[in-house]
Amino acid sequence: MAYSYTGKTALITGASSGIGEEFADQLAKRGMNLILVARSQDKLKAIAERVTDKSGITCKVLCADLTDPDAARGLADRVKSAGMQVDLLINNAGFGTHGPFAKQSPDQERQEVLLNALAPLEAIHAFLPGMRERGHGAVINVASSAGFQPTPFMSVYGATKAFLLHLSEGLWAEFKDDGIQFTCLCPGPVETNFFDASGSPTLKKAVSNTPMMSSQRCVREALKGFEAGKPVVVPGMSIKLMTQSSRFMPRSWLASASAKVLGPRKRK
Repeated sequence: MAYSYTGKTALITGASSGIGEEFADQLAKRGMNLILVARSQDKLKAIAERVTDKSGITCKVLCADLTDPDAARGLADRVKSAGMQVDLLINNAGFGTHGPFAKQSPDQERQEVLLNALAPLEAIHAFLPGMRERGHGAVINVASSAGFQPTPFMSVYGATKAFLLHLSEGLWAEFKDDGIQFTCLCPGPVETNFFDASGSPTLKKAVSNTPMMSSQRCVREALKGFEAGKPVVVPGMSIKLMTQSSRFMPRSWLASASAKVLGPRKRK
């Protein structure tokens, strides 16, 4: 799929740091105008100033808490009021919780489901009609390699990413002949503030044996796969092999193996 970025506009949720910020940098270099969405106005403004100074593109900042379904739903109206349109929607906002399920806050896990799963669904519904009317558009959903198998001690996070993965693949098949591309990015561990945001002091240590990827490489491979029209992009050969091999293993074995990796370490 040949994709021309110049002069088009991408809306990126969770754009204030990590993968979202890196998408902003790399798309700005490609000449794409940006709409940056997150809760932190100061961080978004700083990123907007940097990318406009370097690339000369137009960059709009929209503050929103996407755990509120009305906020995700209302993004299209806010974009229209600003006199802009969204050619590429990047649903990146999300967070993960880690630890025994019985000890997790039900309210926090509800927020996790709202942000990781419902907000992307609402945003797609908000912007898809405009894309269909224009006869072109694209969506990149940022999921995780955790969506390919059970993730004990991160069960809610893994479930939200599995939802996003299956949603993306289904919509890719449904709209691939209508000029609208759906791609799901499923990275393994990436060098971002994800681990600190999880509130778990042990999560980063739990995945320490899995190769950590830079956000620059993650986004670079994501855009390469997107441009090739792929429905799913798993950056990094080792993570790709892990996700593919899991398809041939019993689900009970996968769940038990994941529990050993993500669960509390027993003292010897």
